[in-house]
Amino acid sequence: MRGVRRGALVTGVAGVLLGLGAGALVPQAAALQRAEDTGGAEDTGNGRSGTGYRYWSFWELDENNAPDAPDGSEEDGEDGEAPRWRYSTRGPGTLRPLDGDVLGMRFAVTVNSGDARAPRGDAEATSFGTICAGEPAGAGTRRVALVVDFGVPADAPDGETPPQGPLTVCARVPDGGTAADALADTAGPLRYAPNGLLCAISGYPRRGCGEAVALDDRSEGGAGAT
Repeated sequence: MRGVRRGALVTGVAGVLLGLGAGALVPQAAALQRAEDTGGAEDTGNGRSGTGYRYWSFWELDENNAPDAPDGSEEDGEDGEAPRWRYSTRGPGTLRPLDGDVLGMRFAVTVNSGDARAPRGDAEATSFGTICAGEPAGAGTRRVALVVDFGVPADAPDGETPPQGPLTVCARVPDGGTAADALADTAGPLRYAPNGLLCAISGYPRRGCGEAVALDDRSEGGAGAT
């Protein structure tokens, strides 16, 4: 049996799963390259201006070491220690997690990898031991803990509200399975762009994928806020 633990139950959200195999996915760096090529946003101290992109970023959790990471990795829960997220250089269709890995997704308006916001939640809540508690190892399969953060209302497309969360779930994939397999099995419906970019998890958002967003010197309480 697969163990499922959710910060809040996600219901009533429509979504579409396109017929793309995991091998069709491209690394998230492709979306970030668009932002960097167009100049991205200017850091104004308390706010940002210029252009960002609204999409799902992909993260790996290092439960043993604390590497240098973007600003978002410093976020934590209300009381707990900050988790040690590292921005993944691979996409969910190319990363083949090991048993015991913790992977995260965060929906936000992002300028580039240095500006990206990591999934929220303290170190205990996002640990493999917490998310996959009671899930025994099994021959031929790998247990993967997923943290899916739907982001803040300020980053949502017009007319949409992010589901409450984050969602945490323990997935079990075959040996050699990908992070995309784990997401499809536990956090669907998923939606992909024709180029393979992951557009929606659990049907959120209903539309759009990596679209440009004008940043207007909004404070940290605006788009991209924790």
